[in-house]
Amino acid sequence: MIRVLIVDDQALLRSALVNLLAAEEGIEVVGEAADGASAVESARRHRPDVVVMDVRMPGSDGITATADIVGDPDLAQTRILILTTFEVEENIVGALRAGASGFLAKDADPGEIVRAIRVVASGDALLSPAATRSVVERLLAQPQRLDAASPGLDNLTDREREVLGYVARGLSNDEIAGMLVVSPLTIKTHVSRILTKTGSRDRAQLVALAYSSGLIRPGAAG
Repeated sequence: MIRVLIVDDQALLRSALVNLLAAEEGIEVVGEAADGASAVESARRHRPDVVVMDVRMPGSDGITATADIVGDPDLAQTRILILTTFEVEENIVGALRAGASGFLAKDADPGEIVRAIRVVASGDALLSPAATRSVVERLLAQPQRLDAASPGLDNLTDREREVLGYVARGLSNDEIAGMLVVSPLTIKTHVSRILTKTGSRDRAQLVALAYSSGLIRPGAAG
């Protein structure tokens, strides 16, 4: 059972999400919150698998709440799915750095929302990689850059750097395996080692790392 916490300051949207997920097998909504501070409190109380988190809310925002939840050792298994519109690009990298596991457009179809929650709960992959990559590229083309790369990047092998580059471009394990003519299991092993060596939580943080380190240049082709 995937336990979900819904966080948004719009009661109508929260209600719509609760009703949507109530009909889904294997998903249970365990709580709701209308701002970042309440989201952190509810996460600590309910220990959800996934928090569906709005960004712009009164008081403590979604990025701050994401960082607080991800930074809590007792919530190490909780994943954050950010609700966003791609017009607010300045929030994307902040959310990545805070530890968000994926992004979801607020106007997404119901089926996409359900799939997004399941994907994030599995810890498998960054959501909507092409759209997210486009946002990250445009943001990182601005003068401000992310902080310097993790020292762990220096410990990667040439093949691991290559795989990281493909991950940052939004390719799935199967797609990377096809590019490198190896098995998906081999790529999964590479990704696992890259996560360990760089101290990254998930693929979302690998995307931020690849761009901030200069391994992938903003605007680079996929």
